[in-house]
Amino acid sequence: MSMTRTDDSMLGRWWWSVDRWTLSAIGILIGFGYIMMLAASPAVAERIGSSRESFIFKQVFFLALAAAIVVGVSLLSPRGIKRLAIAGCVVALALTAATMVMGVEIKGARRWISLPGMTIQPSEFLKPCFAIVAAWLLSEGKKSPRFPGMIAAFLVFGSIVMLLKSQPDIGMLAVVTVVFLAQLYIAGLPLILVTIAVGMLGGASVMAYTFFPHVRSRVTRFWDGTGDNYQVTTALEAFGNGGLMGRGPGEGHVKDILPDAHADFVFAVAGEEFGMLVCVFILSVFAFIVLRGLLRLLREHDQFIVLSCTGLVTGFGLQAFVNMASTLKLIPTKGMTLPFISYGGSSAIAVALGMGMLLALTRRRSRDEPA
Repeated sequence: MSMTRTDDSMLGRWWWSVDRWTLSAIGILIGFGYIMMLAASPAVAERIGSSRESFIFKQVFFLALAAAIVVGVSLLSPRGIKRLAIAGCVVALALTAATMVMGVEIKGARRWISLPGMTIQPSEFLKPCFAIVAAWLLSEGKKSPRFPGMIAAFLVFGSIVMLLKSQPDIGMLAVVTVVFLAQLYIAGLPLILVTIAVGMLGGASVMAYTFFPHVRSRVTRFWDGTGDNYQVTTALEAFGNGGLMGRGPGEGHVKDILPDAHADFVFAVAGEEFGMLVCVFILSVFAFIVLRGLLRLLREHDQFIVLSCTGLVTGFGLQAFVNMASTLKLIPTKGMTLPFISYGGSSAIAVALGMGMLLALTRRRSRDEPA
């Protein structure tokens, strides 16, 4: 059924007010997620002794659910987004704290909670929800000097820092910190204080290197090229084997030997089978979503929307950058998924939640439409 501009239904108003360019770009990434799932997941499932059908069905379900969440959340008003984020932040904080007691330990970290048929990583949902909550607190503090918005935002951030440090999840902590610093800067924090905060972030990085052996190991292997660099070395070889045009769908070999070919190193599978041109295209889609989201804020006067969207696109872009850069050995390796493309239910749903919030907040609204 075609929707005309005179269509006054909820879907009609949504279709003519939503940013269809960003929506299309998100759809492209989800489409690539299906392609890479079919390319990498069967080999991984066979290697770990899991059922290929159930392995694929899970990701089919998660990507379909992610698409539905993007559309469903984008239908909400800014007030609805605010309420959803507050509730989501409270639940995510509680579940992240619960991982300390009932979490599943994987590779020395307690970040997951086991549920029937799947495991979830609650901290994934902190990224989009905290971005909205911090934006709300900071914007309310600007509107009403009596409201301790800045203090409340730092208290929530401090709680997240303590939880992520305890798991530990230094990569997630770094992303949340950068998002919060970006929002503070846009909110008007003096440049000298931003510089001090960046310096403190650098100091925290040194402390992480000193006190967390897995962080020290990754950084040392990155700088010296010594130790176990099997996954990164194999990924770089895959890019070389793929060349400009790739070896062709299903013709790659890295998925058969790389342990995390379906997750953290899925970009290497894309490089080998589809070549550099497709990798550049994927990178361009991520860059388009980030730049498009920021450019749509130039005419926005609501500080809550500006701060929220700044946090959402910063977190989204930074996550994609960390995944691709670590695969290409531009930065030390970090277990972070490529949004919508890597295998993983928690990541797909959390990223979809953030992108749905972005689309909802950047929709064109008439003056009589509720905020």
